[in-house]
Amino acid sequence: MKEALEKAREAFQAGEVPVGAILVESSGRFFADRNRTTETGMPTAHAEHLVMSAAAEDRGDWRLEGCCLYSTLEPCLMCAGLAILARVPRIVFGACDKRFGAFGSVTDVMGMPDLNHYPEVYGGCYADESGSLLKEFFRRKRKN
Repeated sequence: MKEALEKAREAFQAGEVPVGAILVESSGRFFADRNRTTETGMPTAHAEHLVMSAAAEDRGDWRLEGCCLYSTLEPCLMCAGLAILARVPRIVFGACDKRFGAFGSVTDVMGMPDLNHYPEVYGGCYADESGSLLKEFFRRKRKN
């Protein structure tokens, strides 16, 4: 999670919403990235989406079994859906997202019936650090 926070700080410095994500394989290999929506002009360039896509491309397989996704912010519906479709077995996130969070804050995809996969989800890991970074980012945005 500390590496994900470092990626979130990089996003902050780049003027992106400060979210970082790490996807760790059972072998210990990992993929790390940060939000890049402004940089790329792509609405899908969320940190979680980028690390899952990089891992799938590297593996040559869309199934991300045996991985753990760490994100500094509760995944949105798009990223939660992607993690479920890719069969990521464990998701750990920092701050809750009261605007877009899909693991309990706004909606809870875990309560959707008949999905083919339900990951273990743990929230609140380094929540204060993640939340403070987000608050400072949006405070500065409002000030400007």
